[in-house]
Order: sequence, then C-alpha cells, then structure tokens
Amino acid sequence: MIGVTTSLKSGWRVFPLMRLNVWLAGGTAVRWVSTRPQDIDHVDGVIIGGGDDISPDLYGGKLITSARLDPARDEMEQRLVRAAFEQNKPVLGICRGSQMLNVALGGNLDQDAYGTYLKSRKYWTILPRKTVHVTPGTRLAGLAGTKVMKVNALHSQAVENLGQGLQVSARDDGGMIQAIERVADPMALGVQWHPEHLFYAHRQRALFQALVCAAQARREGENQIQAVRETQEVME
Repeated sequence: MIGVTTSLKSGWRVFPLMRLNVWLAGGTAVRWVSTRPQDIDHVDGVIIGGGDDISPDLYGGKLITSARLDPARDEMEQRLVRAAFEQNKPVLGICRGSQMLNVALGGNLDQDAYGTYLKSRKYWTILPRKTVHVTPGTRLAGLAGTKVMKVNALHSQAVENLGQGLQVSARDDGGMIQAIERVADPMALGVQWHPEHLFYAHRQRALFQALVCAAQARREGENQIQAVRETQEVME
C-alpha cells in the first residue's frame, strides 16, 4: 500500500496515472490531500507528488512574486516525509516532491533555477525532451543505468543545497540538479521530472518498482518480527 500526496486542484488528473504506475509495479495506491486525514501507519511507502511551489518559509528563502503556494500541503508533506523516515518506510519524490524531500531534510531550493543555470535549456512539457545525466554509483544508476536519459520537465525551481544524508544522482546538461537520493536506508529518491507520464519507458517504471519492492520488503520484515514476538509470547 502506497500513500500518494497530490494537489487539491490538479490531483484528480494526476492520481490516476500514479495509481496506474504503482499498480504496474505490483502495489496499491491511496490518494492523500491536505483536507483529509493521512494515516502513515496504514501504508508501506510514500510518494510525494508534483504541484505548486514550496513556501520559502520552510527553508529561510525569500518569496518571489511568481510563486504558487499551498501552505497546508507543505505542512502535510513535510510531516509525512519525516514520519516515513522514523518508521523506515521508503519515499519517492516527484518534481515538487523531490524538492520537498530535500527541504524536509534541511536543504533549500533555488527559486530561479534557470536564471542560475543559464546553460540549462528550459522545457515545459510532459514529453521526454530534457537530457539528464545519471551519476554512476548511485541508487538511481543501479535502477535505471547510466545511459543518458530523456525526461520531461515542468519546473522552474530546483534543489540548491542538499539536505542531510542526501546526494545528487542526476543533473541536466547545464549542471542543474535533476535527481537526489538518500545515502542510507530507507530508500528515498527524488526526481525533478514526472515519471508517471512516462510509464511506457522501462527506466521510468523502474522507479516505481523500486519503491514498491522496498515497501514490500519492509512489510515482510515487520511480519517476521511480529511472528517471532507472538511465538515468544506463546512460549512464555
């Protein structure tokens, strides 16, 4: 069972794609929005989805006039990311979700990423037009390989300084960070693109498969621990 955070405004369009990708990977998805309770105890993994910009209040930045904010969602997602780590549950961050993963672990964002990375070509499309270079030796490289990747892009902000325990796992041609990941378990991977739109590409499906496999492994581990405890109680 995978909990998926979505925007109140556009989540109804995006969640069916998320649910399809999770299903193809062997899991079941449940939609989370800020206006309804979210029970992380009843899921085995978390996807932080895309949407509006993250408030710079969360990382000490300054608000820019073009920002579109959702403070209630910010609070929800930051809490869920931290709770997932406390409970050893895997996390996949998508676009805004990748940025939230970074912010929740103490990092910050570049609100004018294309103004900083002038050699990074700006795309705004769900089609795979942007070139991404995967860092060898990373979890992402193990999942999708190190061959140059073509992805979509719907963002203007990007990760700047990394949060605690994170490393860069992909950049675009201009050097802008396009993927981050947690060095230690539980698995936490954030990608700046939208793999849910690229479900026809096996390298993108691999991201959802990794999340579901990690979630399943955790559940099986918990079941084994519970079985041992029950056996000990019977013997006592």
